[in-house]
Amino acid sequence: MKVSLSWLQAYVEIQMDVEALADMLTMAGLEVDAVYDRYDFLSTVLVGHITSIAPHPKADKLQLCDVRAGEESYQVVCGAPNAATGMRAPLALPGTELIDGTLLSEGKIRGEISQGMLCSEVELGLGTDSSGLMVLDNSLKDGTPLNEALGLSDAVLEIDLTPNRPDCLSVIGVAREIAGYQGQAIKRPDLQLPQTEGDIND
Repeated sequence: MKVSLSWLQAYVEIQMDVEALADMLTMAGLEVDAVYDRYDFLSTVLVGHITSIAPHPKADKLQLCDVRAGEESYQVVCGAPNAATGMRAPLALPGTELIDGTLLSEGKIRGEISQGMLCSEVELGLGTDSSGLMVLDNSLKDGTPLNEALGLSDAVLEIDLTPNRPDCLSVIGVAREIAGYQGQAIKRPDLQLPQTEGDIND
C-alpha cells in the first residue's frame, strides 16, 4: 500500500523526518519497502522560456517553438493555442515519464525535430486545465527543475502489509499507528452528510 506524507499529515502531526518514520512503521510491523518523492519525475521537466515561434511548414495547427532552458535552447513542436513568445511554460525533456506513463523521446513531428514537450497542467498531474500550456510565473529562472521551482515535494511510503493488519489498509489506519507511537490523538475528518430528499431506508 502507498501513503503520502501530506495525506498522513492531514490526520496526525508527524514529529519526525521521513526516514525515522519509515523505521518506526517497520518496527511497528508495517514494513516500509520503499520511500520516494512523488514529484521526482518533475526533475527532468524544466522552466522553459519561449523565445520565438514560427509556423510549422507542414501542419497548420502546429508551431515551432524555440525554448530556452538555462544555457541550452531546444526546438519543440507545439500545438497549444496559448503558446506565445516570452511566456514561461514547463518543458519536459526526453526521458521524462509523464503522469499517464508516456516516456518522452526526441523525435520528428511532420518532418520537424522536437527536442521535448511543452506541457499542460493535466499532462503533469498538477491541475485540471488541458486547454493549453501551463503558464508559469515570469519570475521563475529558466532551466530550473519544475519540482524545485514550484517547491513541490511529497514523500510516499510503500508499505508491505501482512494479512493480520487490515486495520492499516487505509491512510487513516496508518495515521492512527503514528499517532499512537507519538502519544497523540488523530485528527478525524469532519464529515457532514446532510439529509436529502427521501428516507434512505426507502
